[in-house]
Amino acid sequence: MSEFENEKLDQILPVGPLKIAALEGCRDFGAAVDRHLVESRKNSHLKPENSNVISQPGYIADTYLLDCCCPRFGTGEGKGQINDSVRGTDLYILVDVCNYSLTYTVCGHENHMSPDNHFQDLKRIIAAANGKAKRVNVVMPFLYEGRQHKRSKRESLDCSLALQELEAMGVTNIITFDAHDPRVQNAIPLSGFDSFMPTYQFLKALVDNVEDFQIDNDHLMIISPDEGAMSRAVYFSGILGVDMGMFYKRRDYSVIVNGKNPIVAHEFLGDSVEGKDVIVVDDMISSGESMLDVAKQVKERGAKRVFVCTTFGLFTDGLKKFDEYYEKGFITKVVTTNLHYRNPELLTKPWYAEADMTRFTATIIEALNHDATLSNIESPTAKIHELLQKIRGEATV
Repeated sequence: MSEFENEKLDQILPVGPLKIAALEGCRDFGAAVDRHLVESRKNSHLKPENSNVISQPGYIADTYLLDCCCPRFGTGEGKGQINDSVRGTDLYILVDVCNYSLTYTVCGHENHMSPDNHFQDLKRIIAAANGKAKRVNVVMPFLYEGRQHKRSKRESLDCSLALQELEAMGVTNIITFDAHDPRVQNAIPLSGFDSFMPTYQFLKALVDNVEDFQIDNDHLMIISPDEGAMSRAVYFSGILGVDMGMFYKRRDYSVIVNGKNPIVAHEFLGDSVEGKDVIVVDDMISSGESMLDVAKQVKERGAKRVFVCTTFGLFTDGLKKFDEYYEKGFITKVVTTNLHYRNPELLTKPWYAEADMTRFTATIIEALNHDATLSNIESPTAKIHELLQKIRGEATV
């Protein structure tokens, strides 16, 4: 079924019948995840040792998706509605808090959905389940308020409050990807919280979309755009066996612009990048200003090509600047995942490549439904080594 097989699933009975509630903002993503699960489970009957598992009620089905929605009144108030039974099920609710393309009407005025609206709809669906599900799990790829994870002076701790609210509503597991700061799980120390990294999918997307992509210390280098992304860059460089460098941001702490201190300059620490391909890795592109500045500086230091790998490509200031930097040769490819809404225009750009996360997400849900260990999924080291051996094997042929 998956990029990260778990052979023990054949022997473990599921927690309960699997059901997936994909909120409107991630219907397409949820449908793709569902297709992977349906295909996998229908193929499981080919193994005779699976007879105890596949005989469970509802284990093999044409779909695991629930019919659910969050309609609104003319005032903008809403309600959660589930049109299928969830009694005794292992329920997984998928929500994309970044999908700004959805709209609703308030007294005749059109409003775009904000992260707050999506989070409220998530709670509505949990409430609509009315405590009948055997277990409730939330799959929230972009962690709601994950950027407001710590307090400076008198500030709200929005992410911690949101996690505690979900825990109080009976959510057992919260699944997210590349959390801005995974330590926020300390707010709910007795609940399940897992943050998965798309490192393998990044590498696979680069291999599939970039010609003459060589993975060795003479041709490749990993760059962290700031201190916060260091752990990602260290893992990436370590597993690929290449050097890494980092930029750190000098900020003007006397001024606040758009909720943050503006960056004065990026300073580079590391070996020469001259003549090498460079992968700049981070958790997100928001406006893209910081990432583009790093890409430009790396090219000016003599880098051959610059590849940007980021889990969430939000592009809050549009795509024009990226087009400009691509035309000037500052960036070659920008790889992001499909874990959140992407502007259709983005998918047409020659500099864009997508890391598909639907099969990986299906693997996580399958493992959790069987109450199996996630350790081999959380660490993609073995899969990356396998991919590297394949690449290097083909290169020597």
